[in-house]
Amino acid sequence: MNPSPIPSQIKAPHGAPWVELHWPDASVHRIPTAILRGYCPCAGCQGHNGPITFQAGRDSELIELEGVGNYGLKLAWGDRHDTGIYTYRFLRQLGELYTAHGAALPERVPQIGR
Repeated sequence: MNPSPIPSQIKAPHGAPWVELHWPDASVHRIPTAILRGYCPCAGCQGHNGPITFQAGRDSELIELEGVGNYGLKLAWGDRHDTGIYTYRFLRQLGELYTAHGAALPERVPQIGR
């Protein structure tokens, strides 16, 4: 995996329950918004240290997606939570894990290292 992957294309149609990331190596990951929200990496959801732990039951309606420099995305959710910055490296890792485990990802990999 590229140490600093930057997607070549990002698709997040309004109302869609997924975000699709196209990578320069031709990989494509379609990650459900419920998975993205459950693994929100912000300090409010995860604290400042330790692994990122999946947290079920959060509002997963994606209302805004904004690029942050050349390293990640800031996602805003239906409940106005918007403090998580999802690095492209983390999104790539999450996409690969979702491809491998599908909807069972939270049960199979409840924590992801930072």
